[in-house]
Amino acid sequence: MATRTRRRRRQPHKARWHKIVIPIVLMVGALATAGGIAAAWALNIYHSAPPLQKLKPVQKGRTSAIYTAEGKLIGYIHSENVRQPISGSEIPKILKNATISIEDKDFWHHGALDAAGIARAAWKDLLAGGKPVQGASTITQQLVRNLYIRHPEDTLERKIKEAALAEELFEQHSRSWILNTYLNTAPYGTNDGQTALGVEAASQTYFDKKASELNLTEAALIAGLPQAPSEYNPFFNPKAALQRRNEVLGTMWEQGYITRERYLKARTAGIGLHKGNHYTHVNDPFLYNLVEQELIERYGINTVRNGGLKAYTTISPQLQEYAEEAVASCTETGVCWSGGGPATGLASVDPKTGAILALASTPGEEGEEEFNYAWQAEKQPGSSFKPYVLATAIKQGIDPKDTYYDGTGPMTLENPGGGTWTVENSEPTEGGSMSLEEATWQSVNVVYAQLDLDVGPENVTQTAQEMGIEAELQSLPAEALGGLSHGVSPLEQADGYATFANGGVHHKPTAISKVEFPDGKVEEIESEDGDRALTPGQAYDVTNVLKGVITQGTGAGYTNLESGCGEVAGKTGTSEEESDAWFVGYTPEFSTAVWVGHPRSREYTGFGGPTAGPIWKYYMDRATAGRCPAFESPETLPELSAYDEGHTTSGGFKPKIGSEENEFEEFEEGEEETEEGEEETEEAPVEEEAEEVTHAPAGGGVSPEG
Repeated sequence: MATRTRRRRRQPHKARWHKIVIPIVLMVGALATAGGIAAAWALNIYHSAPPLQKLKPVQKGRTSAIYTAEGKLIGYIHSENVRQPISGSEIPKILKNATISIEDKDFWHHGALDAAGIARAAWKDLLAGGKPVQGASTITQQLVRNLYIRHPEDTLERKIKEAALAEELFEQHSRSWILNTYLNTAPYGTNDGQTALGVEAASQTYFDKKASELNLTEAALIAGLPQAPSEYNPFFNPKAALQRRNEVLGTMWEQGYITRERYLKARTAGIGLHKGNHYTHVNDPFLYNLVEQELIERYGINTVRNGGLKAYTTISPQLQEYAEEAVASCTETGVCWSGGGPATGLASVDPKTGAILALASTPGEEGEEEFNYAWQAEKQPGSSFKPYVLATAIKQGIDPKDTYYDGTGPMTLENPGGGTWTVENSEPTEGGSMSLEEATWQSVNVVYAQLDLDVGPENVTQTAQEMGIEAELQSLPAEALGGLSHGVSPLEQADGYATFANGGVHHKPTAISKVEFPDGKVEEIESEDGDRALTPGQAYDVTNVLKGVITQGTGAGYTNLESGCGEVAGKTGTSEEESDAWFVGYTPEFSTAVWVGHPRSREYTGFGGPTAGPIWKYYMDRATAGRCPAFESPETLPELSAYDEGHTTSGGFKPKIGSEENEFEEFEEGEEETEEGEEETEEAPVEEEAEEVTHAPAGGGVSPEG
């Protein structure tokens, strides 16, 4: 049967009234003696129909999907409606013919309306006392109803307006366009709380295949659903669905679409359902949930669920494989084990863009199988939080090499809010005066407790937040040692340290590389500008200190890369009672954080260096593949000097008080300390100088370790 696809010349809106009114007059005036009154009434309703161009189509929406960086489907975003429009060439002819045979047998011959069908329906309606008992809607009318009428009422007035709009739509589009659009918008029933809109969604829902792959019986079943999707739903009422399918097969035979032999064979076939999970199955739940959450934050829940977005992740398949191997190595080495033992999470980001490159986690405990420790766990960071204090000090002009503190512990410090707090070091130290640089390498708690008060806890909070830490911080001195109220995730730490690696510019972490919209627009997410948290010189100075953690500090022997790369910086972290072990480190290309600990308890895990360090090293050795680019040297470095009270913006605390067991040694009057062969100067970093600082971290009892 030939189809008319040429564009029809549009007639003036008011010149088309006779096409609509004549059938309506028959419908209303068949038994009426005042035909003129019926015609006038119909004309009045017809003219009240708004022009199609002024109507906003009902947003049927389309299902959004998440893909890997290589274009492999991860999963569809779950919503109430499932819709995946396809082109007319993807809709099989057998399905088009089945739909026409049962919905509108003269579709290829009449216009927008079927006058003879309207007359037949009108007569039966009027014989029934004016109540609608037989429909006469064409596919064009049904498309108008689907697209422009939100809550269609079964009244003559609505039908007249619908007919007027259908005629206008018919003049603007070809029959093929109308049929294809109808097949992409019609409702085909609900399953698992999701309504399938369009034949592709219906085919995937009922037969777990593309619409282009449907056979005769499957196409007939789908074609019969739109008139009563609930009544004929094959999952809920298979008997009614089978009867309806055979009715469609019968109309196809009667109208010459199939032979009698084919009809007789098809009507005896079973219903053949194969429930599909195409729109509900997710290949990577962890990544799926992360991307979905970020999409909702960016575009809103309605756009994400119904906007037809195609989101592509930043995850590198190769790096993800390395990360999963590294996490698995935790179990292989006996550090982690199943059945309630320690778990681990690894997160790696690109410092230059914030793109999340890998997220790996040991499986969640029973009932938390979809929990990902790499980005969902909030754990105490221990001393891995100290670099934010160090960065704050350098921002205030404090030189880590020339600023000395007494590192002897335990040390009792005055709390600005009243009372005292005893701080202990994680390991025995020689004590005495040590530089801030050395205290960082050896992760000396009492030094950082003092430093935090000097630079101001509220300033540390500001630095950490600007660098990407989203945990709730209360500006308490204990936070300098990782004593946070809610903890941080590995992804959060990897993101924070990435700011150092990127010369002080912070990029919000993203799991999305780009988003394609139905109109063809593409948004490249990772090209967004970052926010400067530190100057290039400040970030460079912090990095130079953190390099020593790997070469001669608490990470030495556990985190040195096999390539011998010297352009690596990082920090160990161990929370109180050694229950959380961390290592966070970075190169110019990768910032990676590893956490190891017990998910639900504060049981012993181990120190950050020997516990988390090897996992970090396993991943970074493979990620860097021997590449060792240098950190970019800034044009200028900050002017730094030894700490004095003029540096601080924390309020100028009074001199600190040492513990009774560890009073500072005082020099006799006139006695001076000098290095051998070095002239005495007023700037010589003596312990007496360190005693002029008040240190009173709040939150007593927290003693994070290196």
